Amino acid sequence: MRLHCEVEVLSRHLPVLGLKSRGKGVRAVVSLCQPPRRSGLQPLAGAEPGRGACLLVSTMKDKHGTRYQLKENIEQLFTRFVDEGKATVRLKEPPVDIHLSKASPGNLKSFLSAVRMAHRGCDISIPLSTLTPVKTSEFEKFKTKMVITSKKDYPLSRSFPYSLEHLQTSHCRLARVDMRMLCLKNLRKLDLSHNCIKKLPATIGDLTHLQELNLNDNHLESFAVSFCQSTLQKTLQSLDLSKNKIKALPVQFCQLRELRNLNLSDNELIHLPFKIGQLTNLRFLSAARNKITNLPCEFKVLSLEYLDLFGNAFEKPGALPIIKLQVPLTLLESCAQTILSNRIPYGPHIIPFHVCRDLDTAKTCVCGRLCLESFIQGTTTINLHSIAHTVVLVDNVDRMEAPIISYFCSLTCYVNSSDILK
Repeated sequence: MRLHCEVEVLSRHLPVLGLKSRGKGVRAVVSLCQPPRRSGLQPLAGAEPGRGACLLVSTMKDKHGTRYQLKENIEQLFTRFVDEGKATVRLKEPPVDIHLSKASPGNLKSFLSAVRMAHRGCDISIPLSTLTPVKTSEFEKFKTKMVITSKKDYPLSRSFPYSLEHLQTSHCRLARVDMRMLCLKNLRKLDLSHNCIKKLPATIGDLTHLQELNLNDNHLESFAVSFCQSTLQKTLQSLDLSKNKIKALPVQFCQLRELRNLNLSDNELIHLPFKIGQLTNLRFLSAARNKITNLPCEFKVLSLEYLDLFGNAFEKPGALPIIKLQVPLTLLESCAQTILSNRIPYGPHIIPFHVCRDLDTAKTCVCGRLCLESFIQGTTTINLHSIAHTVVLVDNVDRMEAPIISYFCSLTCYVNSSDILK
């Protein structure tokens, strides 16, 4: 029985000697072994079950491995993070901790179950390995990068190496995301460009370490809310959605607040995400060749290094504002302003879903007050150099300005800001 993972063997004497561990595991094959029987001899009748079972840790530098006795020699097993592919075996003699990481959770659980049985001296039903050197081919399963650029090379009968951190499957004519990819818990970069994917699975958020996702040149028409509300909120830094058919992004898209690089070029977007100002880490934004008519109010709070809005259908600012003031304010408007201004938590388990949606899309007045349905909407132009250091021209006539929407909660705010609109 063998387990492919990363291993760090740490002596518990190091702190006493004032030494520190390296703090980093190495790729290894951990085997549960039974010493070979002497030729021609049968096991003794009544021989103690599990006798001689040991743990063999083999690495590329030491293929013969280091052997550790298991029977009545385990002081403790630490399995709190076993679902993340991590565990620690603490031995009595020698006094070492064997840290296991980047293992398949299912295989790790089975392996630890067998280790417990060997410690107790019980009979192990799973076939044990022999004390032989590990072949170099065994370490090929530790691939951290795999690049597939044609359909003929795509693995259909075999699984992806569990240790992958970078996977590229381009030009493979994939109609959907392969569910086997979602089991790669160490994946940090996933490139699915130049395929035929129409929809992302709801469970793509299971890739808890994913930092870069490339979906360039697919057939996406929408973007799932579940993606925006997954654990990717804390990890995703680069997202390429260019050359798709996306018409709109959900309000929840701006919950991906670790994004630094966002490419939305060559889609069918009519407007950018309403709360785009929440993407405070965003530095590179490309939304060229869409159907954007104006920029959202919060766009002006961004601080970018690079901005490309070339080839959009920007409209000229309207001469007259859109007035939707309600006097007096409705009960819904008053309650909404109270909830938002005091940052009172809300959710569909407390108030109706449609009210939550309205609160999520509340407008921000230039004075800072939030408004729901009672506001004045005006349009002005903004110099894009006030937002980004490097700006691609908006059109072929060297324009660096684009229309941006502004909201006002009252006539007073509108009059005080009339100079801005001019």
